[in-house]
Amino acid sequence: MIYIRSIRFRKYLLLLGFVITGWQAFAQVGTAGTTPATTNKDTTMNKTNTTKWKDEDAKITWEKLNSAKIYTPDSSLHTFQRNPFTQPWYRDMGNLGSPVNNLMFTPVDRVGPSLGYHINDVYRMNVDSLNYYSTNRPYSIFSYQLGSKLEQTASIMHSQNIRPNWNFMVDYRKINSPGEFKIQRNNHDIAGFSTNYLSLDKHYVFKAAMVYNKIQHDENGGIVNDSELVPGSSYTDRKTVDVAYQNDLYSANNTRSAITNVQRDFTMLIQHSYRWGSYDTTYNSDSTSFTHKLIPRISITHKMELSTEMHAYKDLNPDSLRYSSSFSNNFGNLGTGSYVAGEDSVYAQQKWFWIDNKVLLNGFIGRAGHQSEVSAGLGNRYDEFISAPVNNVIKDSLPKLYYSTGLDRSSVLSNYAVAEIKKEALTPGAWQYDANAKFFFSGNDAGNFILDASLGKQLKNNLGSFLVGFRQAINSAPYSYTNLENNYIKQFYNFSNESVTTLYATLDIPKFRFSAGVKNYLIGNYIYINDIEKPAQYTIPFTITQGWLRKVFKMGNVFLDNELVYQQMPQNAPVNVPALMGRHQLSYEIALFKRRLKIATGIELRYNTAYHAAGYDALLNKFFYQNSTYVENYPEESVFLNFRISRFRAFVMADNIQQLFTSNTILYTGSPVLNYYGSGTSAIPVYTAPDLMLRFGFTWVMVN
Repeated sequence: MIYIRSIRFRKYLLLLGFVITGWQAFAQVGTAGTTPATTNKDTTMNKTNTTKWKDEDAKITWEKLNSAKIYTPDSSLHTFQRNPFTQPWYRDMGNLGSPVNNLMFTPVDRVGPSLGYHINDVYRMNVDSLNYYSTNRPYSIFSYQLGSKLEQTASIMHSQNIRPNWNFMVDYRKINSPGEFKIQRNNHDIAGFSTNYLSLDKHYVFKAAMVYNKIQHDENGGIVNDSELVPGSSYTDRKTVDVAYQNDLYSANNTRSAITNVQRDFTMLIQHSYRWGSYDTTYNSDSTSFTHKLIPRISITHKMELSTEMHAYKDLNPDSLRYSSSFSNNFGNLGTGSYVAGEDSVYAQQKWFWIDNKVLLNGFIGRAGHQSEVSAGLGNRYDEFISAPVNNVIKDSLPKLYYSTGLDRSSVLSNYAVAEIKKEALTPGAWQYDANAKFFFSGNDAGNFILDASLGKQLKNNLGSFLVGFRQAINSAPYSYTNLENNYIKQFYNFSNESVTTLYATLDIPKFRFSAGVKNYLIGNYIYINDIEKPAQYTIPFTITQGWLRKVFKMGNVFLDNELVYQQMPQNAPVNVPALMGRHQLSYEIALFKRRLKIATGIELRYNTAYHAAGYDALLNKFFYQNSTYVENYPEESVFLNFRISRFRAFVMADNIQQLFTSNTILYTGSPVLNYYGSGTSAIPVYTAPDLMLRFGFTWVMVN
């Protein structure tokens, strides 16, 4: 019996060996561009003989939606200390997480129905911009940044292949910053998820993504009297400086503003394709395993997107003078700390729900790695916009206004056609071109279209690349520009379609550390917020020409990084941007201890010429055009130390050094405040940069 059992046991071992071998062979069949997820070792070796064992290097790559370009992680230190939300020429309102405006003029990219809130886009995750990973090991990134005044940013991303042909990624980011001045807290939660699957026969491709963004911004209206910021004044504690939206209940235990703006959205994307074509089989060096590579010739693609977005403005302690330019009402100011319709609060909410389905037929021309893709298809979308609360006014015998609140709801069904021809430059020396169009032929936005065309080439020997392009867009006004509604007012605006034509060219030569570009905009029927903080349209066509260049000089271990931007503006166009901007970084970068420790330390300078800074309207949650306050600031200065040890990168930084010499760096203006000090005159508040700040941050990459 013992002998028989041993025979059976050997059979089970033999069977188990076949199973393990088969699993290893399966694990080695991965998606194109990936490596096996399991490390093979020679099981015939004696356990004590490990000299020939080798661990497979981690291979982490990702792609973007509708692109075959392969990207790899960046571990450079040269600009690691920079705030990722204000690059390259964005500017916030002096507090991390606050609304951001681009000082390098860039029209909003839109076509078809839209809600129209974009000043927080730099913080949001976009479902079309997520990464689709392929990893042979679990891959995680943890980042944390801490600044003065409890400024904090934390994020964690994890990606892992469930199978060699199936990956998922989750990403979460938290931003919280009470700010240096009174009642200006920002609190954001941003999350994303993506997954991609490729069938073993390479015919079926599935990608899905979800994002959730919650942006909370407490409004202080700006500093009413910027003379309180002068060095030597009695306002040494910036929390005591007077702000426009002063909260009488403000204290050490109550640091929230009575006025808040909240933006929240959730978007889901599903895209799947089925491809037909011919196979190309590749064997490894000893022919023990192989991979199939499909060369597609034709495919059909279905893409569905579903999204819901909400924007809410709330003022729990309103002042009648604050809204005098919009509506007239004597607020009860009951001090209840909660919203009471028509009594003591101002509340406005706009919602947008949409669902979009698109079907494409695709053809592929050319050999593998050099294919051109031709696509054409139709799309259908449903959009619904809701404003609440909407007032129904009833007068009694006093007379007193009572409000029966409800909502305004409008919906539209649209159809559009899309077409594209595209070839990507995937190898050195390859040409790239892309021409795509989207045209709405039914619905309220019929006639809206976007046409985009570009031509470029990747030069050989790492010499660089160039790209030239053209873009034409005709779009309708966003919903938030045509409908201004709350529990006291109902205002509607009609605008003609806006036209934006763009010509551009870029040149990038990494070998010489040089890049440059030029862009020209021709804009007609420009839609914006005017100097009296109302939606408006500038019907005179105007052009904006921009040119920029970047050159890095290297002298041994010393780097001098120079960036310049010039913008030629028409004299009367309602646009607030400086004519010249620059940024220069002088750094010393070296590798020590057999290159185990890498260091980059230096100083950075950023500046722009004097100009009329934009204004910010809290009620609209938008920047507006103003031409009364002229701003001329000291250059912004910072000193930094970046270092990297293996997969750990960190920085220590002293930011806003210029505030040691001046404390009146004006970034934006606010809405005029009437009779703030009881003098009967108006004051124009300003948003300023914080004082000298110390910042620390790190990024830790973990590969299992």
